[in-house]
Amino acid sequence: MSVYDKHGLTELGSFLHENGVELVSTGGSAKVLKEAGLPVTPVDELTGFPESFDGRVKTLHPAIHGPLLARKNVKSDQESLKEHGYKDIDLVVVNLYPFEQTVKKNATLETCIENIDIGGPAMLRAAAKNVDDVCTLSSPDQYQEFMEELKEHKAISYNFRLESALKTFYRTSSYDTAVSNYLGNELKSGFPDVISMQLPKSSSLRYGENPHQAAAVYGNQQDIVEVLHGKQLSYNNYLDVDAALNIIADYQNDLPTCAIVKHTLPCGVATRGSLSDAWEAAFATDTISPFGGIVAMNRPLDLDTAIKIDSIFTEIIVAPDFEEEALQLLKEKPNRRLVKILNADLVHPRYTYRTIFGGLLCQQPDTVPPEPKTFRVVTKKQPTETEMADMLFAWKVVKRVNSNAIVFAKNLQTLGIGCGQPSRLDSSEFAVHKALKFNHDIGGSVVASDAFFPFRDGIDAAAEAGATAIIQPGGSIRDEEVIKAANEHGICMILTGRRHFKH
Repeated sequence: MSVYDKHGLTELGSFLHENGVELVSTGGSAKVLKEAGLPVTPVDELTGFPESFDGRVKTLHPAIHGPLLARKNVKSDQESLKEHGYKDIDLVVVNLYPFEQTVKKNATLETCIENIDIGGPAMLRAAAKNVDDVCTLSSPDQYQEFMEELKEHKAISYNFRLESALKTFYRTSSYDTAVSNYLGNELKSGFPDVISMQLPKSSSLRYGENPHQAAAVYGNQQDIVEVLHGKQLSYNNYLDVDAALNIIADYQNDLPTCAIVKHTLPCGVATRGSLSDAWEAAFATDTISPFGGIVAMNRPLDLDTAIKIDSIFTEIIVAPDFEEEALQLLKEKPNRRLVKILNADLVHPRYTYRTIFGGLLCQQPDTVPPEPKTFRVVTKKQPTETEMADMLFAWKVVKRVNSNAIVFAKNLQTLGIGCGQPSRLDSSEFAVHKALKFNHDIGGSVVASDAFFPFRDGIDAAAEAGATAIIQPGGSIRDEEVIKAANEHGICMILTGRRHFKH
Protein backbone atom coordinates (compact mmCIF):
# COMPACT_ATOMS: atom_id res chain seq x y z
CA MET A 1 0.00 0.00 0.00
CA SER A 2 1.71 3.16 -1.23
CA VAL A 3 -0.59 6.02 -2.13
CA TYR A 4 -0.47 9.77 -2.57
CA ASP A 5 -4.25 10.15 -2.38
CA LYS A 6 -5.07 8.63 0.99
CA HIS A 7 -8.87 8.77 0.72
CA GLY A 8 -10.32 5.47 1.90
CA LEU A 9 -6.89 4.07 2.81
CA THR A 10 -7.65 3.25 6.46
CA GLU A 11 -11.04 1.74 5.57
CA LEU A 12 -9.43 -0.52 2.98
CA GLY A 13 -6.52 -1.32 5.30
CA SER A 14 -8.89 -2.27 8.15
CA PHE A 15 -10.92 -4.48 5.80
CA LEU A 16 -7.81 -6.28 4.55
CA HIS A 17 -6.48 -6.76 8.07
CA GLU A 18 -9.81 -8.24 9.19
CA ASN A 19 -9.56 -10.67 6.29
CA GLY A 20 -6.11 -11.88 7.32
CA VAL A 21 -4.07 -9.88 4.85
CA GLU A 22 -0.62 -8.68 5.90
CA LEU A 23 -0.10 -5.01 5.08
CA VAL A 24 3.18 -3.71 3.69
CA SER A 25 3.49 0.02 3.23
CA THR A 26 5.78 2.98 2.62
CA GLY A 27 6.34 6.40 4.19
CA GLY A 28 3.21 8.48 4.65
CA SER A 29 0.86 5.62 3.83
CA ALA A 30 2.42 3.46 6.58
CA LYS A 31 2.08 6.35 9.04
CA VAL A 32 -1.65 6.75 8.31
CA LEU A 33 -2.26 3.01 8.68
CA LYS A 34 -0.31 2.85 11.96
CA GLU A 35 -2.19 5.83 13.36
CA ALA A 36 -5.38 3.90 12.64
CA GLY A 37 -4.07 1.09 14.85
CA LEU A 38 -3.28 -1.33 12.04
CA PRO A 39 -0.20 -3.57 12.02
CA VAL A 40 2.02 -2.57 9.12
CA THR A 41 5.26 -4.01 7.81
CA PRO A 42 7.53 -1.22 6.56
CA VAL A 43 8.72 -1.88 3.03
CA ASP A 44 12.37 -1.68 4.07
CA GLU A 45 11.88 -4.82 6.21
CA LEU A 46 11.13 -6.69 2.98
CA THR A 47 13.90 -5.11 0.96
CA GLY A 48 16.53 -4.85 3.67
CA PHE A 49 17.27 -1.45 2.17
CA PRO A 50 16.18 1.87 3.71
CA GLU A 51 14.23 4.52 1.84
CA SER A 52 16.88 6.74 0.24
CA PHE A 53 17.60 9.68 -2.06
CA ASP A 54 14.97 11.83 -0.31
CA GLY A 55 12.37 9.11 -0.78
CA ARG A 56 13.00 8.68 -4.51
CA VAL A 57 13.96 5.04 -3.96
CA LYS A 58 11.65 2.94 -1.79
CA THR A 59 10.17 0.07 -3.73
CA LEU A 60 12.60 -0.32 -6.67
CA HIS A 61 13.99 -3.60 -5.36
CA PRO A 62 13.83 -7.32 -6.31
CA ALA A 63 12.10 -8.09 -3.00
CA ILE A 64 9.13 -6.10 -4.33
CA HIS A 65 9.26 -6.63 -8.07
CA GLY A 66 10.19 -10.30 -7.83
CA PRO A 67 6.96 -11.27 -6.00
CA LEU A 68 4.92 -8.91 -8.20
CA LEU A 69 6.10 -10.65 -11.36
CA ALA A 70 6.46 -14.21 -10.01
CA ARG A 71 3.93 -16.62 -11.54
CA LYS A 72 2.35 -19.04 -9.11
CA ASN A 73 2.05 -21.79 -11.71
CA VAL A 74 5.68 -21.56 -12.87
CA LYS A 75 7.93 -23.76 -10.76
CA SER A 76 11.13 -21.82 -11.42
CA ASP A 77 9.49 -18.54 -10.34
CA GLN A 78 8.38 -20.07 -7.05
CA GLU A 79 11.81 -21.62 -6.47
CA SER A 80 13.42 -18.21 -7.01
CA LEU A 81 11.11 -16.66 -4.40
CA LYS A 82 12.08 -19.35 -1.87
CA GLU A 83 15.77 -19.05 -2.72
CA HIS A 84 15.76 -15.31 -1.96
CA GLY A 85 13.33 -15.53 0.94
CA TYR A 86 10.73 -13.31 -0.70
CA LYS A 87 7.05 -13.38 0.25
CA ASP A 88 4.16 -13.46 -2.24
CA ILE A 89 2.41 -10.18 -2.97
CA ASP A 90 -1.22 -10.63 -4.06
CA LEU A 91 -2.48 -7.05 -4.08
CA VAL A 92 -0.94 -3.69 -5.01
CA VAL A 93 -2.69 -0.52 -3.81
CA VAL A 94 -0.90 2.40 -5.43
CA ASN A 95 -1.89 5.80 -6.76
CA LEU A 96 0.56 8.27 -8.18
CA TYR A 97 2.11 11.62 -7.39
CA PRO A 98 -0.22 14.39 -8.62
CA PHE A 99 1.78 15.35 -11.69
CA GLU A 100 -1.17 16.63 -13.73
CA GLN A 101 -2.51 18.71 -10.83
CA THR A 102 0.95 20.17 -10.21
CA VAL A 103 1.20 21.28 -13.84
CA LYS A 104 -2.25 22.91 -13.64
CA LYS A 105 -0.98 25.03 -10.74
CA ASN A 106 1.67 26.50 -13.07
CA ALA A 107 4.39 25.12 -10.82
CA THR A 108 8.06 25.49 -11.72
CA LEU A 109 9.76 22.95 -13.97
CA GLU A 110 11.73 21.66 -10.96
CA THR A 111 8.55 21.11 -8.92
CA CYS A 112 6.80 19.37 -11.80
CA ILE A 113 9.73 17.03 -12.35
CA GLU A 114 9.80 16.17 -8.64
CA ASN A 115 6.16 15.12 -9.02
CA ILE A 116 6.96 12.53 -11.68
CA ASP A 117 6.29 9.21 -9.99
CA ILE A 118 8.73 6.39 -10.80
CA GLY A 119 8.24 3.61 -8.26
CA GLY A 120 4.44 3.79 -8.37
CA PRO A 121 4.02 3.22 -12.13
CA ALA A 122 6.72 0.52 -12.02
CA MET A 123 4.84 -1.44 -9.34
CA LEU A 124 1.48 -0.97 -11.01
CA ARG A 125 2.74 -2.12 -14.39
CA ALA A 126 4.52 -5.14 -12.95
CA ALA A 127 1.48 -6.21 -10.95
CA ALA A 128 -0.93 -5.57 -13.84
CA LYS A 129 1.27 -7.67 -16.15
CA ASN A 130 0.98 -10.55 -13.69
CA VAL A 131 -2.83 -10.33 -13.79
CA ASP A 132 -3.19 -14.10 -13.31
CA ASP A 133 -1.87 -13.81 -9.76
CA VAL A 134 -1.91 -10.16 -8.64
CA CYS A 135 -4.67 -7.56 -8.34
CA THR A 136 -4.04 -3.83 -8.73
CA LEU A 137 -6.01 -0.92 -7.29
CA SER A 138 -4.79 2.29 -8.89
CA SER A 139 -7.54 4.62 -7.62
CA PRO A 140 -9.58 5.02 -4.41
CA ASP A 141 -12.65 4.74 -6.64
CA GLN A 142 -11.97 0.99 -6.87
CA TYR A 143 -11.80 0.24 -3.14
CA GLN A 144 -15.51 -0.24 -2.48
CA GLU A 145 -16.04 -2.58 -5.43
CA PHE A 146 -12.95 -4.56 -4.40
CA MET A 147 -14.23 -5.00 -0.84
CA GLU A 148 -17.65 -6.08 -2.08
CA GLU A 149 -16.01 -8.58 -4.43
CA LEU A 150 -13.96 -10.12 -1.64
CA LYS A 151 -16.93 -10.21 0.76
CA GLU A 152 -19.15 -11.96 -1.76
CA HIS A 153 -16.72 -14.45 -3.30
CA LYS A 154 -14.01 -14.79 -0.63
CA ALA A 155 -11.61 -14.24 -3.51
CA ILE A 156 -10.91 -11.79 -6.32
CA SER A 157 -12.12 -13.12 -9.67
CA TYR A 158 -10.00 -13.12 -12.79
CA ASN A 159 -12.44 -10.77 -14.54
CA PHE A 160 -12.11 -8.24 -11.72
CA ARG A 161 -8.31 -8.49 -11.84
CA LEU A 162 -8.31 -8.14 -15.62
CA GLU A 163 -10.56 -5.07 -15.47
CA SER A 164 -8.33 -3.59 -12.76
CA ALA A 165 -5.24 -4.30 -14.87
CA LEU A 166 -6.84 -2.48 -17.80
CA LYS A 167 -7.57 0.54 -15.58
CA THR A 168 -3.98 0.41 -14.37
CA PHE A 169 -2.52 0.54 -17.87
CA TYR A 170 -4.93 3.32 -18.80
CA ARG A 171 -3.68 5.25 -15.78
CA THR A 172 0.04 4.70 -16.31
CA SER A 173 -0.33 5.42 -20.02
CA SER A 174 -2.19 8.68 -19.40
CA TYR A 175 0.41 9.59 -16.77
CA ASP A 176 3.28 9.08 -19.21
CA THR A 177 1.38 11.07 -21.83
CA ALA A 178 0.89 13.95 -19.39
CA VAL A 179 4.62 14.01 -18.65
CA SER A 180 5.70 13.84 -22.29
CA ASN A 181 3.19 16.51 -23.33
CA TYR A 182 4.33 18.79 -20.52
CA LEU A 183 8.00 18.42 -21.41
CA GLY A 184 7.16 18.96 -25.07
CA ASN A 185 5.41 22.20 -24.16
CA GLU A 186 8.36 23.28 -22.03
CA LEU A 187 10.74 22.68 -24.89
CA LYS A 188 8.43 24.63 -27.22
CA SER A 189 9.53 22.29 -29.96
CA GLY A 190 6.54 22.85 -32.24
CA PHE A 191 4.45 19.92 -33.32
CA PRO A 192 5.23 16.65 -31.54
CA ASP A 193 6.74 13.74 -33.45
CA VAL A 194 4.05 11.51 -31.97
CA ILE A 195 0.59 12.66 -30.93
CA SER A 196 -0.40 11.09 -27.62
CA MET A 197 -3.91 11.60 -26.33
CA GLN A 198 -5.03 9.85 -23.18
CA LEU A 199 -8.45 11.31 -22.48
CA PRO A 200 -10.68 9.84 -19.79
CA LYS A 201 -14.19 8.85 -20.80
CA SER A 202 -16.52 11.53 -19.48
CA SER A 203 -19.70 9.63 -20.27
CA SER A 204 -21.54 7.52 -22.78
CA LEU A 205 -24.05 9.39 -24.91
CA ARG A 206 -27.48 8.24 -26.03
CA TYR A 207 -26.30 8.40 -29.64
CA GLY A 208 -24.14 10.45 -31.99
CA GLU A 209 -25.17 12.91 -34.66
CA ASN A 210 -27.96 10.50 -35.59
CA PRO A 211 -29.79 7.85 -33.54
CA HIS A 212 -28.15 4.95 -35.41
CA GLN A 213 -24.64 6.13 -34.38
CA ALA A 214 -23.24 5.12 -30.99
CA ALA A 215 -21.21 7.83 -29.22
CA ALA A 216 -19.32 8.87 -26.10
CA VAL A 217 -17.52 12.00 -24.93
CA TYR A 218 -13.92 12.04 -23.67
CA GLY A 219 -11.77 14.62 -21.94
CA ASN A 220 -11.95 17.09 -19.07
CA GLN A 221 -14.94 19.20 -19.98
CA GLN A 222 -15.73 19.52 -16.26
CA ASP A 223 -12.68 21.80 -15.92
CA ILE A 224 -14.14 24.23 -18.47
CA VAL A 225 -17.92 24.16 -17.97
CA GLU A 226 -20.47 22.98 -15.44
CA VAL A 227 -24.00 21.94 -16.40
CA LEU A 228 -26.12 23.56 -13.70
CA HIS A 229 -29.48 22.30 -14.93
CA GLY A 230 -31.14 20.16 -17.55
CA LYS A 231 -30.65 16.87 -19.33
CA GLN A 232 -27.27 15.42 -20.20
CA LEU A 233 -25.67 17.16 -23.15
CA SER A 234 -26.01 15.18 -26.37
CA TYR A 235 -23.38 14.71 -29.07
CA ASN A 236 -24.79 17.60 -31.11
CA ASN A 237 -25.14 19.70 -27.95
CA TYR A 238 -21.42 19.32 -27.27
CA LEU A 239 -20.62 20.50 -30.80
CA ASP A 240 -22.90 23.51 -30.42
CA VAL A 241 -21.59 24.43 -26.97
CA ASP A 242 -18.03 24.17 -28.30
CA ALA A 243 -18.91 26.55 -31.15
CA ALA A 244 -20.62 28.97 -28.75
CA LEU A 245 -17.65 28.95 -26.37
CA ASN A 246 -15.23 29.65 -29.21
CA ILE A 247 -17.29 32.60 -30.40
CA ILE A 248 -17.86 34.19 -27.01
CA ALA A 249 -14.23 33.63 -25.91
CA ASP A 250 -13.21 36.18 -28.56
CA TYR A 251 -15.31 38.81 -26.74
CA GLN A 252 -14.14 38.15 -23.17
CA ASN A 253 -12.81 41.66 -22.70
CA ASP A 254 -15.47 43.48 -24.73
CA LEU A 255 -18.65 45.21 -23.64
CA PRO A 256 -21.65 42.91 -22.95
CA THR A 257 -21.88 40.59 -25.93
CA CYS A 258 -24.36 37.89 -26.87
CA ALA A 259 -23.98 35.18 -29.53
CA ILE A 260 -26.77 32.91 -30.73
CA VAL A 261 -25.64 29.64 -32.32
CA LYS A 262 -27.54 27.07 -34.36
CA HIS A 263 -25.91 23.92 -35.73
CA THR A 264 -22.47 25.29 -34.74
CA LEU A 265 -22.96 28.50 -36.77
CA PRO A 266 -23.58 31.99 -35.41
CA CYS A 267 -27.00 33.23 -36.49
CA GLY A 268 -26.70 36.48 -34.53
CA VAL A 269 -24.02 38.32 -32.55
CA ALA A 270 -24.19 41.76 -30.96
CA THR A 271 -22.37 44.00 -28.48
CA ARG A 272 -24.26 46.61 -26.46
CA GLY A 273 -24.12 48.58 -23.22
CA SER A 274 -26.18 45.93 -21.42
CA LEU A 275 -26.58 42.19 -21.82
CA SER A 276 -30.32 42.58 -22.32
CA ASP A 277 -29.80 44.94 -25.26
CA ALA A 278 -27.08 42.68 -26.67
CA TRP A 279 -29.49 39.73 -26.69
CA GLU A 280 -32.20 41.76 -28.40
CA ALA A 281 -29.80 42.91 -31.12
CA ALA A 282 -28.36 39.42 -31.65
CA PHE A 283 -31.85 37.93 -31.86
CA ALA A 284 -32.95 40.62 -34.31
CA THR A 285 -30.33 39.45 -36.81
CA ASP A 286 -32.44 36.38 -37.56
CA THR A 287 -35.63 35.91 -35.54
CA ILE A 288 -36.33 32.40 -36.85
CA SER A 289 -33.09 30.41 -36.53
CA PRO A 290 -32.59 30.98 -32.74
CA PHE A 291 -35.54 28.70 -31.89
CA GLY A 292 -34.01 25.58 -30.39
CA GLY A 293 -30.59 27.19 -30.49
CA ILE A 294 -27.80 28.05 -28.06
CA VAL A 295 -27.30 31.45 -26.46
CA ALA A 296 -23.88 32.41 -25.12
CA MET A 297 -22.79 35.59 -23.40
CA ASN A 298 -19.65 37.11 -21.94
CA ARG A 299 -21.27 38.45 -18.74
CA PRO A 300 -23.22 36.83 -15.87
CA LEU A 301 -26.84 36.36 -16.94
CA ASP A 302 -29.22 38.77 -15.21
CA LEU A 303 -32.98 38.41 -14.68
CA ASP A 304 -33.99 40.97 -17.32
CA THR A 305 -32.02 39.15 -20.03
CA ALA A 306 -33.21 35.77 -18.76
CA ILE A 307 -36.86 36.85 -19.13
CA LYS A 308 -36.24 37.79 -22.76
CA ILE A 309 -34.39 34.57 -23.56
CA ASP A 310 -37.15 32.59 -21.84
CA SER A 311 -39.69 34.03 -24.27
CA ILE A 312 -38.47 31.69 -27.04
CA PHE A 313 -37.50 28.02 -27.04
CA THR A 314 -33.79 28.02 -26.22
CA GLU A 315 -32.15 24.64 -25.74
CA ILE A 316 -28.89 25.72 -24.07
CA ILE A 317 -27.75 28.91 -22.34
CA VAL A 318 -24.03 29.44 -21.74
CA ALA A 319 -22.70 32.16 -19.43
CA PRO A 320 -19.83 32.81 -17.00
CA ASP A 321 -22.43 32.87 -14.22
CA PHE A 322 -26.15 33.15 -13.53
CA GLU A 323 -27.73 35.56 -11.07
CA GLU A 324 -29.91 33.62 -8.62
CA GLU A 325 -33.24 35.05 -9.80
CA ALA A 326 -32.33 34.33 -13.43
CA LEU A 327 -31.28 30.81 -12.52
CA GLN A 328 -34.55 30.05 -10.76
CA LEU A 329 -36.59 31.37 -13.68
CA LEU A 330 -34.68 29.38 -16.28
CA LYS A 331 -34.82 26.19 -14.22
CA GLU A 332 -38.60 26.15 -14.58
CA LYS A 333 -38.13 24.40 -17.93
CA PRO A 334 -36.74 20.98 -16.89
CA ASN A 335 -35.05 20.08 -20.17
CA ARG A 336 -33.28 23.37 -20.81
CA ARG A 337 -29.52 23.08 -20.26
CA LEU A 338 -27.83 25.84 -18.27
CA VAL A 339 -24.07 25.79 -18.73
CA LYS A 340 -21.71 27.83 -16.58
CA ILE A 341 -18.28 28.74 -17.99
CA LEU A 342 -15.71 27.85 -15.32
CA ASN A 343 -12.52 28.71 -17.19
CA ALA A 344 -12.71 30.54 -20.51
CA ASP A 345 -8.91 30.40 -20.81
CA LEU A 346 -9.17 26.63 -21.37
CA VAL A 347 -11.66 26.92 -24.24
CA HIS A 348 -8.94 27.15 -26.89
CA PRO A 349 -6.59 24.13 -26.80
CA ARG A 350 -2.92 24.21 -27.77
CA TYR A 351 -3.75 22.24 -30.91
CA THR A 352 -6.93 21.37 -32.78
CA TYR A 353 -7.44 18.01 -34.46
CA ARG A 354 -9.57 16.68 -37.31
CA THR A 355 -9.90 12.99 -38.08
CA ILE A 356 -9.13 12.05 -41.68
CA PHE A 357 -8.41 8.84 -43.55
CA GLY A 358 -5.61 7.04 -41.77
CA GLY A 359 -5.11 9.53 -38.96
CA LEU A 360 -5.42 13.14 -37.88
CA LEU A 361 -4.77 16.65 -39.07
CA CYS A 362 -3.26 18.86 -36.37
CA GLN A 363 -2.97 22.65 -36.28
CA GLN A 364 -2.81 25.59 -33.94
CA PRO A 365 -6.26 27.04 -33.20
CA ASP A 366 -7.22 30.29 -34.89
CA THR A 367 -7.01 32.42 -31.77
CA VAL A 368 -4.75 35.32 -32.77
CA PRO A 369 -6.66 38.53 -31.91
CA PRO A 370 -7.09 41.29 -34.48
CA GLU A 371 -4.04 43.55 -34.80
CA PRO A 372 -5.26 46.90 -36.18
CA LYS A 373 -1.70 48.24 -36.26
CA THR A 374 -0.91 45.77 -39.02
CA PHE A 375 -4.04 46.58 -41.07
CA ARG A 376 -3.64 48.47 -44.35
CA VAL A 377 -6.20 50.92 -45.64
CA VAL A 378 -5.82 50.50 -49.41
CA THR A 379 -8.59 52.83 -50.65
CA LYS A 380 -8.91 56.57 -50.97
CA LYS A 381 -11.69 56.56 -48.41
CA GLN A 382 -10.45 56.19 -44.83
CA PRO A 383 -12.62 54.39 -42.24
CA THR A 384 -14.59 56.42 -39.74
CA GLU A 385 -14.28 55.54 -36.06
CA THR A 386 -17.67 53.82 -36.21
CA GLU A 387 -16.77 51.84 -39.31
CA MET A 388 -13.50 50.70 -37.73
CA ALA A 389 -15.31 49.48 -34.60
CA ASP A 390 -17.84 47.62 -36.73
CA MET A 391 -15.11 46.06 -38.88
CA LEU A 392 -13.23 44.80 -35.82
CA PHE A 393 -16.48 43.38 -34.47
CA ALA A 394 -17.34 41.67 -37.77
CA TRP A 395 -13.77 40.40 -38.17
CA LYS A 396 -14.17 38.41 -34.93
CA VAL A 397 -17.50 36.98 -36.07
CA VAL A 398 -16.36 35.93 -39.54
CA LYS A 399 -13.56 33.87 -37.98
CA ARG A 400 -16.21 31.51 -36.54
CA VAL A 401 -18.29 31.20 -39.71
CA ASN A 402 -17.73 28.36 -42.18
CA SER A 403 -16.02 29.33 -45.44
CA ASN A 404 -16.76 30.98 -47.75
CA ALA A 405 -17.77 33.40 -45.00
CA ILE A 406 -19.29 36.87 -45.37
CA VAL A 407 -20.65 38.97 -42.49
CA PHE A 408 -22.56 42.24 -42.81
CA ALA A 409 -22.59 44.26 -39.58
CA LYS A 410 -23.54 47.70 -38.31
CA ASN A 411 -23.52 49.28 -34.87
CA LEU A 412 -21.79 46.20 -33.41
CA GLN A 413 -24.58 43.92 -34.61
CA THR A 414 -24.63 41.25 -37.30
CA LEU A 415 -27.17 41.97 -40.04
CA GLY A 416 -26.57 39.14 -42.46
CA ILE A 417 -24.31 36.06 -42.38
CA GLY A 418 -23.46 34.00 -45.45
CA CYS A 419 -21.40 30.82 -45.25
CA GLY A 420 -20.54 27.43 -46.67
CA GLN A 421 -21.17 28.39 -50.28
CA PRO A 422 -18.97 27.30 -53.21
CA SER A 423 -18.36 30.93 -54.19
CA ARG A 424 -17.81 34.07 -52.17
CA LEU A 425 -20.38 35.89 -54.30
CA ASP A 426 -22.98 33.25 -53.36
CA SER A 427 -22.22 33.86 -49.67
CA SER A 428 -22.48 37.63 -50.16
CA GLU A 429 -25.83 37.31 -51.90
CA PHE A 430 -27.12 34.96 -49.23
CA ALA A 431 -26.01 37.35 -46.44
CA VAL A 432 -27.83 40.23 -48.16
CA HIS A 433 -30.91 38.05 -48.66
CA LYS A 434 -30.96 37.17 -44.95
CA ALA A 435 -30.53 40.80 -43.91
CA LEU A 436 -33.37 42.00 -46.13
CA LYS A 437 -35.58 39.08 -45.06
CA PHE A 438 -35.47 40.41 -41.50
CA ASN A 439 -35.92 44.05 -42.57
CA HIS A 440 -32.41 45.24 -41.78
CA ASP A 441 -31.16 48.47 -43.33
CA ILE A 442 -27.77 47.54 -44.79
CA GLY A 443 -26.97 51.11 -45.70
CA GLY A 444 -23.84 52.18 -43.85
CA SER A 445 -22.91 48.59 -42.92
CA VAL A 446 -19.49 46.98 -43.09
CA VAL A 447 -18.56 43.65 -44.66
CA ALA A 448 -16.06 41.12 -43.32
CA SER A 449 -14.75 38.35 -45.57
CA ASP A 450 -12.74 35.43 -44.16
CA ALA A 451 -10.57 35.25 -47.31
CA PHE A 452 -9.70 37.46 -50.26
CA PHE A 453 -12.15 38.46 -52.96
CA PRO A 454 -11.00 36.67 -56.14
CA PHE A 455 -13.02 39.02 -58.37
CA ARG A 456 -14.53 42.48 -58.11
CA ASP A 457 -18.08 41.07 -58.23
CA GLY A 458 -18.12 40.63 -54.44
CA ILE A 459 -17.21 44.30 -54.00
CA ASP A 460 -19.87 45.37 -56.48
CA ALA A 461 -22.48 43.30 -54.62
CA ALA A 462 -21.49 44.75 -51.22
CA ALA A 463 -21.58 48.33 -52.51
CA GLU A 464 -24.90 47.79 -54.25
CA ALA A 465 -26.32 46.49 -50.95
CA GLY A 466 -25.23 49.70 -49.21
CA ALA A 467 -22.01 48.72 -47.43
CA THR A 468 -19.51 51.52 -46.89
CA ALA A 469 -16.47 49.57 -45.68
CA ILE A 470 -14.93 46.14 -46.24
CA ILE A 471 -12.38 44.22 -44.20
CA GLN A 472 -10.67 41.25 -45.84
CA PRO A 473 -7.24 39.54 -45.85
CA GLY A 474 -6.17 40.48 -49.37
CA GLY A 475 -3.64 38.40 -51.27
CA SER A 476 -5.50 37.80 -54.53
CA ILE A 477 -3.74 38.23 -57.85
CA ARG A 478 -6.64 40.59 -58.62
CA ASP A 479 -6.24 42.74 -55.47
CA GLU A 480 -5.64 45.83 -57.61
CA GLU A 481 -8.85 45.18 -59.53
CA VAL A 482 -10.74 44.69 -56.26
CA ILE A 483 -9.28 47.88 -54.74
CA LYS A 484 -10.15 49.78 -57.92
CA ALA A 485 -13.76 48.60 -57.59
CA ALA A 486 -13.88 49.80 -53.97
CA ASN A 487 -12.59 53.22 -55.03
CA GLU A 488 -15.12 53.41 -57.85
CA HIS A 489 -17.90 52.82 -55.32
CA GLY A 490 -16.37 55.26 -52.82
CA ILE A 491 -16.11 52.69 -50.06
CA CYS A 492 -13.29 51.97 -47.62
CA MET A 493 -11.31 48.74 -47.75
CA ILE A 494 -8.90 47.33 -45.19
CA LEU A 495 -6.52 44.43 -45.87
CA THR A 496 -5.57 42.51 -42.73
CA GLY A 497 -2.97 40.19 -44.19
CA ARG A 498 -4.46 37.28 -42.22
CA ARG A 499 -7.01 34.74 -43.48
CA HIS A 500 -9.70 33.04 -41.37
CA PHE A 501 -10.72 29.96 -43.33
CA LYS A 502 -12.91 27.57 -41.34
CA HIS A 503 -13.80 24.39 -43.20
